[in-house]
Amino acid sequence: MKAIVPMAEGFEETEFVTIVDILRRAEVEVITASLIGEIVTGAHNIKILADTALQSIDPMIFDAIILPGGFPGFKNLGEDERILRMLREMNKAGKYIAAICGAPSVLAKAGIFEGRMSTVHPAGKDEIMACTRYVDERVVVDDKLITSQAPGTAMEFSLKLVELLVGREKMKLVKEQVLAIYQSN
Repeated sequence: MKAIVPMAEGFEETEFVTIVDILRRAEVEVITASLIGEIVTGAHNIKILADTALQSIDPMIFDAIILPGGFPGFKNLGEDERILRMLREMNKAGKYIAAICGAPSVLAKAGIFEGRMSTVHPAGKDEIMACTRYVDERVVVDDKLITSQAPGTAMEFSLKLVELLVGREKMKLVKEQVLAIYQSN
């Protein structure tokens, strides 16, 4: 399995690092791709080096795209036509699409909710209500669409991604390694 995690200025560091770390522990090949520059500054002024630049990515080689939230990170993702195009192409191809915190609003902007269930940070609920069946849960899965609410749900979100991408046994192994408390349904 191969996943891309785009990085925009102002990304939520806890979400980003948790997603990348947990997926890599599960042996998912994760590529981080910057919208601009090699070093990207998060919402709390933490700087992280991206693996590559977004323009060098062919989205069709990935099984999943995962958007971290953070302000203004998710806004920056939603204003980038390359991200919106990538989301539409990957959705059309039946790939996994995931977003956490404010980033589900980017999925709404890309027009890929199609009435499916999702969640978002409570502050962004009104932004997505018109195009999705909002569910007030920490992590929501609707087929290959996975959404989550905030930095505090990043571990559950990441473990659910592991379960969906590489299986329940691998998720249990990673969960035990990091001593996470998580009940998968």
